[in-house]
Amino acid sequence: MSELTWQKSSFSEDQANCVFVAVAPDGTIRLRESDEPGTVLTTTPDQLAALLQHIKPRRPSY
Repeated sequence: MSELTWQKSSFSEDQANCVFVAVAPDGTIRLRESDEPGTVLTTTPDQLAALLQHIKPRRPSY
């Protein structure tokens, strides 16, 4: 596997447990956590967007 360029999530700030994301050459998204850098999750951009939309806090409608 080619070398990935990992970027720390802006939500991780300076905490010890940081989430990193990288885009692989095939366009898939790779996710890892700083405490377990050898464990890498693979997803597609559409799947990640759907997950983020689902967990995003919803604003109450008045």
